[in-house]
Parts: sequence; structure tokens; C-alpha cells
Amino acid sequence: MTSGKQILYTGTVFIVGIYFLTAGLIKAKPLLAPLLTAVILALLMLPVARKLESWKINRMLSSLINTVLLFLVSVGFVALISIQIQSFVADWDKARQKIMPQIEKLENYIYEKTPISPEDIAKQQNEATGNMGKQAISFINGLYSFSGDYLLTFVYVFFLLNYRKKFRQFFVKLFKKQNKDDVDDVLSQAIKITQGYLYGKFILMIFLTIIYAVGMAVFGVSNFIIISVLAALLSIIPYIGNIIGFLIAIGLGYVADGDTTALIGIVVTFSVAQFVESYLFEPYVVGDNVNLDPFITIIAVVVGSMMWGIIGMILSIPILGIINVVFMHVKPLKPYSFLLSNGDDKGKSKIIKQHK
Repeated sequence: MTSGKQILYTGTVFIVGIYFLTAGLIKAKPLLAPLLTAVILALLMLPVARKLESWKINRMLSSLINTVLLFLVSVGFVALISIQIQSFVADWDKARQKIMPQIEKLENYIYEKTPISPEDIAKQQNEATGNMGKQAISFINGLYSFSGDYLLTFVYVFFLLNYRKKFRQFFVKLFKKQNKDDVDDVLSQAIKITQGYLYGKFILMIFLTIIYAVGMAVFGVSNFIIISVLAALLSIIPYIGNIIGFLIAIGLGYVADGDTTALIGIVVTFSVAQFVESYLFEPYVVGDNVNLDPFITIIAVVVGSMMWGIIGMILSIPILGIINVVFMHVKPLKPYSFLLSNGDDKGKSKIIKQHK
């Protein structure tokens, strides 16, 4: 086979393989999304589980305590956001009176400067009203599916923590005895890198919540608590999360207050927070735990969003970080590790030494 045909054949196989792999992952979302989320959460709670077991608490009880603790923390976040949403809804009538004049001005501007007419808007509103039944059914189905995945995730966390030794031995047994140390090293580094990234992000979200809340409270932004919590939680999605959080803050702040002071306060607060995050928190709190190239990171987040939505965006970086660790230790795959990593081979060696 000539070199041209070989390149064409290899490229075709690669593209077809990527297509079917992507299609398979999309179809497998109901199974893989809660399972992979549970894997990440189990890695996050692993140090706590080990600490409890060092106090002579048996593994099953330790796993149960960690699972319940995670569940209570997640319920607390949901309760906090729900309370703030109720407060926001209670103030909606007052906020609506403030923003209606601006909305009317915007509508008039659109009617004057674009081909859109009031009849077109009315037609779309009628169509939307007619589809409300379908939207309600879709919402109920989505809520039911989310609730099932939500509870199933914590069931997975319990079993992953409880049987973690068996899973680790399974991966070691997959390879030859002479590779046992290398496999064990890869597993240890993957766990430590994931834990370092997640703990760093958790601390970062706490700091960002405080900065957002203080800044917006000073400028008198209503509902600053829910805005701060949502924006900080979205920061777990690299790059894109901060943009989404800022847009949500602008929308909620303007709806609640309806004046430019709130908008200025939000812009100033987020600008200061992003400066502090980029130059203080990110390098020293999160650091280079996953050691991924920024461009590759953005692509991973976008692909994760296209495949699995929000959960895909959140899981993309830890999973890609683990894949990169595997690539670092498999000789034929080291060029791919070089492509994924942020820096040269010396930088990667430094990351590996930090986690040994």
C-alpha cells in the first residue's frame, strides 16, 4: 500500500472510529454520566474515608458516612438556592414595574430598526402558549430523570468507596506482573491529580462566593446571595463557566433592580473577582494539577457540552486529566500527552514528581 493510500485509510478509520465512539457515548449518557460523576465524587471523598477508617471505623460504615455527608451537602446547596429563588419570585412584581419601561423601549427599537413586527411577536407567543402542555410534560420527564440520576449517583459513590480495593486490584491484574508498579503508579497519580484539582476548585468557589457577595452587597444588588452562589458554582467549568455566571448575574441583577447602578456593581465585582482568580487563586490554589493546554481545555469543555450538556462540561476536565496521566506512562501515546499538556516534557516530569 502506498503512503498516500495508507494515510487515507488511517484517516478514514480514525474519523469513523471517533464518530461511532461519540455516538456511543451520547447514547450511554444515562449510564455513564451518573457513574462518572460518582467516580469523581468518590475520589473527592477518598481522604475522608481513609481518615475515618484510621479511627477503626469499618469500611462499609465509613463509605456510608461519606455518602450521606455528600448527599446532605448537595441538599443544602439546593435548599439555599431554592430559598433565594423564592425570594426572587416574591419580589418579581416590584422588579417587573421597574424593568417594563426598558423592555417597552427595547421592543419599540426592534420594531423600528428590524423587519420584525408586533404581529410576528404575537404569533410566536401564541405558538409558545399552544406548546405549553408539551413543555410541561417535557419538564416533568426531565425532572423525573434528573431525580433518578441524582439518587443513583450517591448509590454509586457508596459502592465505589466500599469496594475501591477490589477495583484497584482489578486494574492491576489487567496487566502483566512486571507492569504492576507502573499501573499502581498511574492509578495513584490519577487519584491525586483529580483530588488536587477538585479540592482547589472547591476552595476557589468559596473565595469567589465571598468576593461576589461582598462586592454586590456594597453596590446594593438585590438577590446577591443567589447570584454569588450560582456564579461561583459555574466557575467549575473552565473559561466558559465564568462567562455564563457573569451573564446570569447581569440578567438577575437587572431584573431585580432595573437600574444602571446594579449593572455597574456587577461588572466591577466580576472584574475584580476575575483578576484575583486569574493571578492569585488559580495559580496558588488550583495550580497545575491537571496540566492541560488551555486550547485543549476549551475544546474538551465544548465537546462535553455537546455530548452530555452541563454535566459533560463539568466532568470533561477531570476525565481528560486522568486520560493525560495514562498517556504520560504509555510510550506509544506520549505524543498525545505532549499535545494535551500545558508545557514541554520537563513540565510534565515536574507534575509527575509532585504526585509521587
